[in-house]
Amino acid sequence: MNKLMKKSLTERLAILSDAAKYDASCASSGTVKRDSHASGGLGSTEGSGICHAYAPDGRCISLLKILLTNFCIYDCAYCVNRSSSNVERARFTPEEVIWLTLEFYRRNYIEGLFLSSGIIRSSDYTMEQMVRIVRELRATHNFRGYIHLKSIPEASPRLIEEAGLYADRLSLNIELPTDHGITRFAPEKKPANIRRSMGDLRLKIEAASEPTLQTKKRQRFAPGGQSTQMIVGADGANDATILATSGRLYSSYGLKRVYYSAFSPIPDSSKNLPLIKPPLMREHRLYQADWLYRFYGFGIDEITANQAGGMLDLSLDPKLAWALANRGEFPVDINKAERERLLRVPGLGTKTVKAIVSARRFRRLRLDDLQRLGVSIKKVQSFISAEGWSPRRLIDRPDLRTMFEPQPEQLSLL
Repeated sequence: MNKLMKKSLTERLAILSDAAKYDASCASSGTVKRDSHASGGLGSTEGSGICHAYAPDGRCISLLKILLTNFCIYDCAYCVNRSSSNVERARFTPEEVIWLTLEFYRRNYIEGLFLSSGIIRSSDYTMEQMVRIVRELRATHNFRGYIHLKSIPEASPRLIEEAGLYADRLSLNIELPTDHGITRFAPEKKPANIRRSMGDLRLKIEAASEPTLQTKKRQRFAPGGQSTQMIVGADGANDATILATSGRLYSSYGLKRVYYSAFSPIPDSSKNLPLIKPPLMREHRLYQADWLYRFYGFGIDEITANQAGGMLDLSLDPKLAWALANRGEFPVDINKAERERLLRVPGLGTKTVKAIVSARRFRRLRLDDLQRLGVSIKKVQSFISAEGWSPRRLIDRPDLRTMFEPQPEQLSLL
């Protein structure tokens, strides 16, 4: 293990930040590139190990996103850091992670830490190292920034419980949507143990959210909740299976988010894995379907019922695909329909529906009122009726789908 420490800190930071990029739980904010090294000032939006994520209140925050080590005793077929992989290895000491976090924070590069790790020696040993880092950041250095810790499912409940005292969010990656897939591609991992750990976390998070009898205050335990990640396209599971697993995870374990990560082919991979990665649009459609389930009142079965082979339509967003397959539900009268029905109209989001319900208390709404709310009239006009507007036979047009499909593009030979 000592040879993992011989590289310079900068070299190890480059290796271990790059290795952390496969975890989708830290989403890019799409911010512009700014670097104080060239233009003066303080801080940077780019750099080794820095990712951008959204806080629950909508703020974009910069995180130092790294692995403690990319060495791992597990041999998960889909993982670039598996034990049989010949990737360049590196490891930080807990003291180095603490120093990097504090120094990056002082230089205004980051607002928090996203820490994961391969398995060193054992699950408990690895988790002890990670807990030590977050404990010292909080207790010794009074670090107030955001901390997201990737928990080790096989670690003892005592260690995971201690981690929740210091981290804002904990996550346990399920990785694949079926037990069969996990057994086949990650035989050292036990799906039942992952679910047990998720269940234990949920109980602790819910217990901490209740005010105590004596102080009437809530305890601090992973206030950001827990999340997980599933790899898309590695094991052949269709979208209906993936979303059904997500639905069970949300309902059974109170997860805040399920992240979807498109499988990326890796060097020297198993012959059982795909040779090409799935289209990124598939990952995007899964996030859209996930949103419909969580915020729009759709059931998983509704979203995937009319999709061939249980796969979401890559040409249309899931709500629009559902609407075209269920034309009998339309048109919806925006001046009379309940909120739940309005949420099913393609082109109407939660904020727009809230604004419609509020505005129609004072007068009947027309299409131009929706336009002022930023609604795409082209998208909604086939599915709604409003003051002075009825879609008449528009909803019954046999070529209605073609009005929404992306236009074919001329490929360039250059």
